[in-house]
Amino acid sequence: MASNSTGQSDLALRYATAMFELALERDQLDQLARELADLRDLMAESADLARLVKSPVLSRTEQGAAMAAIVNRAGMSDLVQNLVGLMAQNRRLYALESSLIAFQTLVAEHRGEVSAEVTSATELKPAHLDAVKQALREIVGRDVALETTVDPSLIGGLIVKVGSRMIDSSLRTKLQNLELAMKGI
Repeated sequence: MASNSTGQSDLALRYATAMFELALERDQLDQLARELADLRDLMAESADLARLVKSPVLSRTEQGAAMAAIVNRAGMSDLVQNLVGLMAQNRRLYALESSLIAFQTLVAEHRGEVSAEVTSATELKPAHLDAVKQALREIVGRDVALETTVDPSLIGGLIVKVGSRMIDSSLRTKLQNLELAMKGI
């Protein structure tokens, strides 16, 4: 079900489902969700880390050792260390980010929430996040778990993705539409 709503691959969904079931079995769902969100943030913040997980040049051993050091240094649980180690051993680290997204979707569904991705030009303040959550809650009729990212190229406004729906109210898009209209296209 998560693969249909997020567009994730079957491989990513399999890893996400395995993580989710292990976390439920060990009663560590909240902890694992926090740690995997932190790992996803690390990957988003570091271009070097993003290259490491997608590099076909590095061997399994090199990728595994580097990821083990990063996860260990971040103080993450054995469950996260084992997951990352298994994915490195199987040459599947390229699917790590997709697996983390699919995992967040499974957790949101388990909690009765809908996952939404919100991209803004600058970091949103808590009051703005609450307003976005409330507006989305009214639209979808359920609680909303927000995943936020910052993209300064938007100039202003937001891009909100909920399932297969996307609302783009960014200034970048509005300026592009205005440019196209002025060219008469």
